[in-house]
Amino acid sequence: LALPQTATKQLRREQPDGPIMSDKPDFAEIETFDKTKLKKTETREKNPLPTKETIEQEKQSESTA
Repeated sequence: LALPQTATKQLRREQPDGPIMSDKPDFAEIETFDKTKLKKTETREKNPLPTKETIEQEKQSESTA
């Protein structure tokens, strides 16, 4: 489907030349952010990965069963 040449020119004219607002990051909030208002937290791992020893023990128990 080909557009007439005048329609193509109109489409080009309606599009902005530069980036639109959503493309530009807004750093105003970051610059005024106060880190001292953050609460201290302690990270706890809910589902820790098994150690190498645990995996070996499971392999041995599966092979003997």
